[in-house]
Amino acid sequence: MDPAVATLFTPVSIGSLTLKNRLVMAPMGTNLASWTGAVTDRLIRYYAERARGGVALITAEFSNVHPSGRASPYTLGIFDDAQIPGLRQLTQAIHDGGARAAIQIAHSGRRVSTAVLGAQPVAPSPIPYVGGEVPRALDLAEIADVVQWFVQAARRARDAGFDAVMLHIANGYLLNQFISPYANKRTDRYGGSTEGRARLPVEIAQGIRRELGPHFPIIARLCVAEFIDNGLTLDESKVIAQLLEQAGADAIEVIAGIPETQYIAGPPMAMPRGFLVPLARTIKEQVSIPVMAVGRINDPLLAERILREGSADIISMARAFLADPELPRKAMEGRFDDIRPCIACQEGCSRRLFSGLDISCTVNPRVAREVMFALEPAARPKRVLVAGGGPGGMMAALTAVQRGHTVTLCEQGPGLGGQLLLGTVPPHKEEIGHLVEYLVGQVRKSGVEVKVGTRVTADLVRQLAPDALVVAVGARPVVPPIPGLDRDAVTALDVLSGSASAGDRVVVVGGGEVGCEVAEVLATRGRQVTILEMLRELAADMETRGRRLLLQRLAQLDVQALTQCTVTTVEGRAVWYERAGLRHRLDGVDTVVVAVGMAPQKELQAELEGLVGEVYAIGDCVRPRRILEAVREGFEIGFSI
Repeated sequence: MDPAVATLFTPVSIGSLTLKNRLVMAPMGTNLASWTGAVTDRLIRYYAERARGGVALITAEFSNVHPSGRASPYTLGIFDDAQIPGLRQLTQAIHDGGARAAIQIAHSGRRVSTAVLGAQPVAPSPIPYVGGEVPRALDLAEIADVVQWFVQAARRARDAGFDAVMLHIANGYLLNQFISPYANKRTDRYGGSTEGRARLPVEIAQGIRRELGPHFPIIARLCVAEFIDNGLTLDESKVIAQLLEQAGADAIEVIAGIPETQYIAGPPMAMPRGFLVPLARTIKEQVSIPVMAVGRINDPLLAERILREGSADIISMARAFLADPELPRKAMEGRFDDIRPCIACQEGCSRRLFSGLDISCTVNPRVAREVMFALEPAARPKRVLVAGGGPGGMMAALTAVQRGHTVTLCEQGPGLGGQLLLGTVPPHKEEIGHLVEYLVGQVRKSGVEVKVGTRVTADLVRQLAPDALVVAVGARPVVPPIPGLDRDAVTALDVLSGSASAGDRVVVVGGGEVGCEVAEVLATRGRQVTILEMLRELAADMETRGRRLLLQRLAQLDVQALTQCTVTTVEGRAVWYERAGLRHRLDGVDTVVVAVGMAPQKELQAELEGLVGEVYAIGDCVRPRRILEAVREGFEIGFSI
């Protein structure tokens, strides 16, 4: 074991349950259950892969205790004894992989829609969350039923072979709604004071303890602060944590945030790593049971530091295990550079899940497709040439060489990384740099022959005579045919790369994610920036949590923005635009920056047509998209050759 993570790999106990190390996979939705809530083979394979990676405990995802409590059409169910056999298959797979198994038992409450349930959602009070519908308040008899739903769900978990249950008192779901003064306006014994609002989860913990005896472990996932006016505070949560311990909880996982502050509960890369750790430390000072820290912890060295500082007893990671199921084993062996980093981009996980799709991952294209894409040696090794050293090209090269092919990777620029290198320039995008370091490091270690400063040409192809060619040369910025724009404008990529500078007063044409990010870069450099965007909203192409923080920062930097604008002419230092049929002019503009999108570079494919038997195009040179698509296509092509 590497001494740098010695504390992380010491045993720890949660009640009667002893864990082999202090790394836990936190619960996270997958949408891999069937529409009836049943365990599926894909769900089993997904968790089995992570169990084999060395994690001590896997907490299976949100599992609804009653049909009225599902969170999506594909929520895992634990509300019927008929579900026990499928759940038993899941626990067996986790145990066979070397991990212990827990399951999160939950009810969505108001955080769901009639369209999903077929009935009005329920809650402590008839108050909707932002963007939701008005729920129906539960009466006292129904609350008594809720207690039994959770108790019987815990009993089913035990009967299915789970080693522990986790009460979901977080993320704005039903039990969180009850403890929250923001959501709970009841005047009976389940409302009012902190103790009254905590009564329901306390009664559930007591009921589980009575039903299952003194030794079955209960973990409470507790939202300790909602970060909203009139919301739950940390001081109140100190009391609630103590009440849960008295009621029989054996550990508390500390989390924060609700749908209205989702950037806290599901933090994007703009949030600092480990930013919730101080909250965990505060709760740890109030209780004698183990406390689990969670929240943008994707690095075992950071996890070790948290433990050594005494801020927590156990480290929970969720998305980090999407990115690399083998994180624990690699950390224990000191192979830190081989850990595939979660970049907290939210694209494959949160964005897909909230769209009703199954889970994926930008940096790990095998997520939820473990069986379909089991890497095996190719039947016939080939010579493979990859043109382009961006994320798609590097992933194609890595995957092909892992299957036994001989691979040459050519990059026209001075180094590998492609447009990922420019993606690290805007503030709070440092995680992309970690992905670049990982991919470049893996390519260098893999045996791929790398040629930088080398453009793939017909002559080079004839010289190398590859059996397969992968074209991953990316895209170029679009400059629309606006009079004066082609003469006086620079592109966002020019600014980010440093090949062009900007004057004091800048107009950014295009307010998508790239336009907003380059506006932030320029504003932090002291420029006065105005964004002109055709759509009704800025950064409409961006994941909602990161978007919210980016727009807040632009406002703080006094960046001006006009939506529903069409730029018509650039004349000297004047920019003309139309808005709702009216013409306007911005004067005194020193620099116009164009950020209206990218166009695929297809010339190389045409140039090399007929020279190679197998030719594949991937990434932005097919159609400009995101890192997720480039990495996925690179992997799939590398797998298929």
